[in-house]
Amino acid sequence: MIDGLTFFWLVLRASLLSSGGLGNLPLLHQDLLARHWAADRDFASALAIGQVAPGPNGLWVVALGFLVYGLPGAALSTVAVVAPPLLVVPVGRLHKRYAGIPAVRGFVRGLTLALAGSVPVVFLRVAYSSYGLDWLGAGIVALTVALIASRRVPIIAALALGATLGIAGYR
Repeated sequence: MIDGLTFFWLVLRASLLSSGGLGNLPLLHQDLLARHWAADRDFASALAIGQVAPGPNGLWVVALGFLVYGLPGAALSTVAVVAPPLLVVPVGRLHKRYAGIPAVRGFVRGLTLALAGSVPVVFLRVAYSSYGLDWLGAGIVALTVALIASRRVPIIAALALGATLGIAGYR
């Protein structure tokens, strides 16, 4: 039996921690399968519906909510997916109003530094596979970081080069 509040929280958390579209898929897949609230076929069906339905492709979650929990699931999913983007405007206004307060500046700076600190961890996870150090991956990471840090190569060009090296090296 699905608990509505927990279901809502799981979808909201996945939406808050994703960048939209299919970004919430891994978290929802992990959480809902672990609780036996959804099956792989539910995700496949919801994704198919999301692709053929008009509108943003992030709304596949509404179809998933309906498939696993009926109309309450669709309603809870809708609110959970729509709430994060709607919070941007009031949070932006609050920040504009209180940006001069030292505690707010400190919070924003700390948050920015924490985000910047997470980037090397992500790089290391990409470069280090379960079989040990992946030298090609580490090389691509190092080259991309060096190119971006030099500020002589546009970021998009450094990313394109990394993608090209990945295609060539991992075929």
